[in-house]
Amino acid sequence: MQTTTYQSRRSQIETYFDRTAADAWARLTSDAPVSGIRATVRAGRDEMRQTLLSWLPADLTGKRLLDAGCGTGAFAIEAARRGAQVLAIDVSPSLVKIARERSEGLAPEGSIIHEVGDMLDGQFGIFDHVVAMDSLIHYHPDDMVQSLVTLAPRIRRSMLMTFAPKTPLLAAMHFVGRAFPRGDRAPAIEPVAERSLKARIKGERQLMSWNLGQDRRISRGFYTSHALELIRK
Repeated sequence: MQTTTYQSRRSQIETYFDRTAADAWARLTSDAPVSGIRATVRAGRDEMRQTLLSWLPADLTGKRLLDAGCGTGAFAIEAARRGAQVLAIDVSPSLVKIARERSEGLAPEGSIIHEVGDMLDGQFGIFDHVVAMDSLIHYHPDDMVQSLVTLAPRIRRSMLMTFAPKTPLLAAMHFVGRAFPRGDRAPAIEPVAERSLKARIKGERQLMSWNLGQDRRISRGFYTSHALELIRK
């Protein structure tokens, strides 16, 4: 079930990435020169992507994978190269267009389906794995956990996600961000304490058939994100 707060934040994310930040995001996720600050974000995201990939089987042949919030598509390409059939979905048409273009010639033909839409939409069927890399970090912790609840019945093996850990630096950045004019703001990241999030997940009745698995925090300059694995019992 999608809450009002989830729907509102999803709309903000779509507007920001589709109308404001698409070009900057395309540059950040390419090999084009970027500023020192953005270079740390790029390095952090690259390390996070490799971390999440390492938690998936080396051979994904015959497996379906949902790239939930695919952005410009780097994760989808890597998963497809391992043999997965990937549904790469994002709310931003601009980012999905970039992802589709970048996959041409880099992923096996027909291995990735790109869709514009909601990552929680049940019409896309059952998957073996879902990966939500830095796509749930904009949502309130309650909506984050509810997203896992919504996805869980359609996932056979594992759910991999990242969250923004509550640290003094992230709290300060969050506070400073609120000082910018509303039209210039990126959708706020919602920092959450690691212990609190894990307790929410463990206490959610509809996630009782899942175990918490590996987790890892990655901090590279202006990039800080924490990866978490849920494995079906």
